Amino acid sequence: MSVEIDISFAKSTKISGGLAVAVGSEASPVPEAARAFDPAGVLDKAVSVAGFKGKAYATVDILAPKDSPADRIAIVGAGTPGDRTSFDWMRLGGKIFTLIRSAKKVVIDLGEDEQPDAEHAADLALGLIMRAYDFDTYKTPKEDAEETGGKVKVTIVHSDVSGCKKAFADREAVAGGVSLARDLVNEPANVLGPVEFAAKAKELEKLGVEVEILTEKELKKLKMDALLGVALGSARPPRLAVMQWKGGKAKDKPLAFVGKGVVFDTGGISIKPAAGMEDMKGDMGGAAAVTGLMHTLAARKAKVNAVGIIGLVENMPDGASQRPGDIVRSMSGQTIEIINTDAEGRLVLCDALWYCRDRFDPKVMINLATLTGAVIVALGNHHAGLFSNDDGLAAALSNAGAITEEKVWRLPLAPEYDKLIDSKFADMKNTGGRWAGSITAAQFLKRFVKDTPWAHLDVAGTAMGSPATDVNRSWGSGFGVRLLDRYVRDTFES
Repeated sequence: MSVEIDISFAKSTKISGGLAVAVGSEASPVPEAARAFDPAGVLDKAVSVAGFKGKAYATVDILAPKDSPADRIAIVGAGTPGDRTSFDWMRLGGKIFTLIRSAKKVVIDLGEDEQPDAEHAADLALGLIMRAYDFDTYKTPKEDAEETGGKVKVTIVHSDVSGCKKAFADREAVAGGVSLARDLVNEPANVLGPVEFAAKAKELEKLGVEVEILTEKELKKLKMDALLGVALGSARPPRLAVMQWKGGKAKDKPLAFVGKGVVFDTGGISIKPAAGMEDMKGDMGGAAAVTGLMHTLAARKAKVNAVGIIGLVENMPDGASQRPGDIVRSMSGQTIEIINTDAEGRLVLCDALWYCRDRFDPKVMINLATLTGAVIVALGNHHAGLFSNDDGLAAALSNAGAITEEKVWRLPLAPEYDKLIDSKFADMKNTGGRWAGSITAAQFLKRFVKDTPWAHLDVAGTAMGSPATDVNRSWGSGFGVRLLDRYVRDTFES
């Protein structure tokens, strides 16, 4: 059962029952904040018996002694004293969540000796919320199941209450965007088709985002035949959602974010193997991240102009499906020979990128896509592949990834790879074969951005099914929302 975390901040608080949590370190495994809940002085012995030495993310959890105002006392280790990153504090928050599932009332006393600043206290709170996420929409509660969900009231004790509240307001916006992205990826494809996804994007109007939904008729007028070709085999019509957040000066060019939104990918005529095909409900992870990012920017009133564009289609086999050997003309006028109908994401993106560049002339253009299995072979599930025509943009994204732990690794673009997608019959083909598959996909997209500073993030290994962490236990990770929000903050709002 999902747990809702209700977070508040206070300079001091009294607890009557519930769980009391303090943060220890290797220098002080039993911090003074914990001793305040231990009038009988049993913590030192309990910590010794448990072998707890304050190592990072280790925990000790005991029933409180008779005279304690709390029911339970827990200490979470923060490791070696000194500087801890934002993500370190997020991880601590995630670890604390593992202790509070069955609690209804929790006090987290950050003490005074090594108290984090307000920003890091808010990071800890964000970690709590991120770890609490659980997509259980379609699970029927069992009558005999232990009641572990519901609402947990968490009070974080800190000397700078106003600073914590201000910092946490931003973190709540981030959490909302990540949760939205996770929800979209986790939803089954029979529930979330292109039309339904577009309706989810439309809901961002409540936050002040301007949203246009382009229908199949409008896409045909724009001559987006590459995108439309992917949708030919599906009974569900395609959509293009255009989301605009106008938080900057009217004269400022927008930042542009473009997402691949293939709500389900069978591979089309070049059909995928049956094993694991159920995961292809997550082939819209790029579009989910863009939608989540637009939520975050609007919710925290980011001082930038931003546009998010997502191409929404379903790739199905049918008598009307496009075939290997077909040639389509993209919105740009360039022609594409279809070699493999399972290389469909780049066909969606090429029209969306061209439309974005042509209509908005953005400062930068960043696309996200679960584009290739090859990037998982290269990088596994711990880094997204980064390709860019601009060294400054690539460096800024790499730096944002290092801070947020949504890591990216830059891979090359070069004319030698570009030759692999030249076609005998058209301007290009949609796949360059087995070797360097992620790179040739990026080279394909590069042909549709001209001289706009551009980056392509291949998130096939990170948007879904990525390893569980202290801040995420969801199959759909929401990868990209925190990364790009940090990029926007540091590059355009600092």
